[in-house]
Amino acid sequence: MEDEKTNPAVTVKPYIGRFAPSPTGALHAGSLVAALASWLDARAHGGRWLLRIEDTDTPRCVCGADREILRQLDVLGLHPDEPPLWQSQREAFYQQALDGLVQRGLAYACGCTRRDIDAALQAQGHAHQRHEERVYPGTCRDGLHGKPARAWRLRCGTEAAPVRIAWHDRRLGAQAQDLTHQVGDFVLRRADGIWAYQLAVVVDDALQGVTHVVRGEDLADNTPRQIWLQRQLGAPQPAYLHLPLVRDARGEKLSKQHGAPPLALDDPLAALQAAAQALELPRVEAGEVVSWLSGATAAWARRWAIET
Repeated sequence: MEDEKTNPAVTVKPYIGRFAPSPTGALHAGSLVAALASWLDARAHGGRWLLRIEDTDTPRCVCGADREILRQLDVLGLHPDEPPLWQSQREAFYQQALDGLVQRGLAYACGCTRRDIDAALQAQGHAHQRHEERVYPGTCRDGLHGKPARAWRLRCGTEAAPVRIAWHDRRLGAQAQDLTHQVGDFVLRRADGIWAYQLAVVVDDALQGVTHVVRGEDLADNTPRQIWLQRQLGAPQPAYLHLPLVRDARGEKLSKQHGAPPLALDDPLAALQAAAQALELPRVEAGEVVSWLSGATAAWARRWAIET
């Protein structure tokens, strides 16, 4: 993992962006917004755009959804510059990263169940509230105390030396999080053996040379964890742009979990125009997809003051 790109504050050029859907279903209107924005940002910067299928959480993956996502992107004219990558084929890279962290004392085995964590938090006077982050109380930091290892966690500072992450988002501006007190030591590999999103995404972004991440603002809260992990692995820190979420009539984030329907692609241009509207781009008039994407790229460059 360690190479010449060791300074997390420096963006490495040339530009490399990526779109990384989970194959839990076909693309919907919300995921198209993220796909289009990441593609436009790469093209406006004269960079490369990669496609990564994030299928580590196998119980949630839908058979054939990855192929359908590839088909949808092809119809929409959003073609990656390299063959797609599947995370399910990259076990060795994640294990190597975890082993290195463990050897350096930066990660440790945890034997706690969710019930154990809730009991420990309650004993400390911090009863867990629904939809609230469980801040790991550090029970297994100094050993398993006779419990079998279940998960693996990354150390995130101490009371005496807390970890506070400050970062800048291209849309949201200055951001900060006290990782020690708001998150605690977070999971790198789950009790069921599945690699945690945080580890897989950081390892793959580093190995693929990703310099810019464009994604929905629901993932902004994950960014401090990823920056901290990047620093522990000696990986570069990408530039981040978190997009406004597309919401349904109830105000819920448009997602497969909330029953968002798959994209209707009988009119690809109409789907792209709707996504561009959600991104607050001016309407681009064009009769076919290729010319529309060219006009939308120019509009995106103006929107984000990108020199072309």
